[in-house]
Amino acid sequence: MKLKAICCALAVCATMQAQEVGKVNLRLEARGDYQREYVDGDVVDAETGFKGKFLNFVMSGNLTKDISYAYRHRVNKMVKNSNFFDAIDFLMLNWQANDWLTLSGGKQVVYIGGYEYDRAPIDLYFCSEFWHQMPCYEWGASATLGWNEGRDRIIFQICESPFRNHAQGKDMYAYNVLWSGQHGLLSTIWSANMIEYDKGKYINYIALGNEVKLSRQVKAQIDFMNRAVSGHAFLLKDCSVMAELSYMPTEKVNLFAKATYDVNNTDKVADYTVMPGTELTRFGGGVEYYPLSDDRVRLHANYSYVTGKNSNPDGALRDKQSFFDVGLTWRIRN
Repeated sequence: MKLKAICCALAVCATMQAQEVGKVNLRLEARGDYQREYVDGDVVDAETGFKGKFLNFVMSGNLTKDISYAYRHRVNKMVKNSNFFDAIDFLMLNWQANDWLTLSGGKQVVYIGGYEYDRAPIDLYFCSEFWHQMPCYEWGASATLGWNEGRDRIIFQICESPFRNHAQGKDMYAYNVLWSGQHGLLSTIWSANMIEYDKGKYINYIALGNEVKLSRQVKAQIDFMNRAVSGHAFLLKDCSVMAELSYMPTEKVNLFAKATYDVNNTDKVADYTVMPGTELTRFGGGVEYYPLSDDRVRLHANYSYVTGKNSNPDGALRDKQSFFDVGLTWRIRN
């Protein structure tokens, strides 16, 4: 599917201001895995074997003290209809108007709440059906208001609808409001979204991402997302839940367990991420090892299993699907 999250564009605006004007920050990221996928005990040949997963080129810097930029190119991403920009996740210009206001334009993350959605795709191993089906990078503009010494931010965004391809490329938009906050043990990424799924017709999201740091070694992330259109019960008919618990016994080792649940009990085709008639549960866990005690090199191994029904014939998750994966990630910085 698509490659998800680097809402690290959220952090870009804040970190750029401390950098030297004119300095170009470059990073090359790569990940390769060996994976095995089975459905009801039968191996899926196309998804089994050694795979190059990610090759990202990242560039950022400051044009002036107040104007910064951020660019990430997915070198291994498919380009459709000769559109070079399909392979670009974000290409943003940011203006720090004052201490509390930043204006941004370009190709951006579609600002939807939740920690699974927010995390960079290269750092994810198995995800919800929603994550797999949501096109999350679009052209648009946003305004970020920050206060409380940067611990709270509200982002207002208008961008192209991620579902315009389902409507034969009609001129459609998404209107998003996102709040991120850090208060003691609790951090949040919450959003309210109105996204056109057809011309003049909207699906509404409420996405509540919560992270609780239980100790220096243990943290829990719990996301809840509700999706609704007019004429249907608003709560719990079409929703997703994602939860992850991680434990770092040492600075080099991270253990994690994760579960996701996607359901759509409506009868109207308006949600193109989790189709009507779908109910899926995915659960599993894994381990990460950082031999250099930072993120420059990472080894990982994980396993997940899926049960339920996916009414989307092109969906990523299927009943009785199991997935085993080991791999290596490395990052090179200038």
